[in-house]
Amino acid sequence: MKISQFYPVLMVSDVAAVAAFYQMHFGFKPLFTADWYVHLQSVDEPAINLAILNGGHESVPQGFRGRTANGMLLNFEVEDVNAVHARLLAQGLPMLCELRDEAFGQRHFITQDPAGTLIDVITPIPPSAEFLDAYMEEAVPR
Repeated sequence: MKISQFYPVLMVSDVAAVAAFYQMHFGFKPLFTADWYVHLQSVDEPAINLAILNGGHESVPQGFRGRTANGMLLNFEVEDVNAVHARLLAQGLPMLCELRDEAFGQRHFITQDPAGTLIDVITPIPPSAEFLDAYMEEAVPR
């Protein structure tokens, strides 16, 4: 099987509000817009896509309709987490986990979108010696 594209689809109740959030705060543009579904693409990196779907739409299997995104954490890896944190804080986004360094190799913070999906914004940093052996050589943050 050759996968040609992979992206998350968030099932939400207010498609327009959630799509607008990712456009305003994370640099996405719409490629397809309907009242029940919006397909977004990063303005800076076309391979990065995100879709927003009304959880009650008929395309969702009957037994799953009405459910919304829950138990999901989206990771956005960025070059300068400090700058993104300052910008989003100034824009009034909630900080559920304040900006901090993690021994496992991340400087990050966590916010959330209007549907409650958690968003972890990350810049890789060198891990502590305790976590270094958990990485494959080519994956060690420098």
